[in-house]
Amino acid sequence: MREEEKNSILIVDDEKSNLKFLSSILKTDYTIYTAKGGEDAIKKAEDLLPDLILLDILMPEMSGHEVAAALKNSKKTKEIPIIFISALGSSEDEEKGLTLEAVDYISKPFAPEVVKLRVRNQIQTINQLRASKYLSMTDPLTNMPNRRSFDNRFNMEWSHAMRVKAPISIFMLDVDKFKAFNDTYGHEHGDMVLQTVSSVITQTLKRPTDFAARWGGEEFIVLLRDMGINGALDLAEKIRSNIESTRIPCPDGSTTNVTISIGIAVQETMPCGCSNSEFLSRADKALYTAKETGRNRVCLYNNRD
Repeated sequence: MREEEKNSILIVDDEKSNLKFLSSILKTDYTIYTAKGGEDAIKKAEDLLPDLILLDILMPEMSGHEVAAALKNSKKTKEIPIIFISALGSSEDEEKGLTLEAVDYISKPFAPEVVKLRVRNQIQTINQLRASKYLSMTDPLTNMPNRRSFDNRFNMEWSHAMRVKAPISIFMLDVDKFKAFNDTYGHEHGDMVLQTVSSVITQTLKRPTDFAARWGGEEFIVLLRDMGINGALDLAEKIRSNIESTRIPCPDGSTTNVTISIGIAVQETMPCGCSNSEFLSRADKALYTAKETGRNRVCLYNNRD
């Protein structure tokens, strides 16, 4: 397994020997980070966002309980599971750890196999939850984010644009005459078209903040932070052109192509006088205009749409 594929663990302990021991038994299977004190642990947790934290309770200056409370009060780190490690073994100590939302408790002195098993169990749970969340937010045909994923991202980007007074743009895209294509070539080939369109959209978007999703059926949606009218029009035309020029193989050995229509809504001045749902509706109205005026074109919303 390559290093970047490993789950990561932050081990926090003021004793160098404990850090060395735990690192040695876990480093084969995980990427290991270490911290010797509470403040260092909090900073590294926020910077590195490890998958799991092993946290000693008895530390000078800042106890493990205090560190855990700080981590749980931070938006960045509150979801990171914590396993407490300590020589304290009373039921009261374990109860306090559970109150701070610790997922497990490992007692000192360490039994290597017990440490490995407890860590493995938590990592498996983490990965299963992530896989389940990924599937719930991903369109299975195109492997793009789905509508639910878009809704989450849209709310976040709208809040960002309002907060920093930045422009925001949205595209609604629809494959032209898709039903006729399906009727001619069959649903299997129609699925290939949707996969091709999704791939072209994704490849055309270049910025890390650009976001595209399958809206449903033959419709797609693109969300762009910090992009005004000119940039949005240029990018939409590039997507339209790239899709039109992409050849798609047919069952009879020939190739064909499809075209798309795009409706754009842009809000260059934030905060604005419309809601995010109205903003989305504007893109949909612009898409309707593009379809009604001949398809295979880009239309920008205006007050007459």
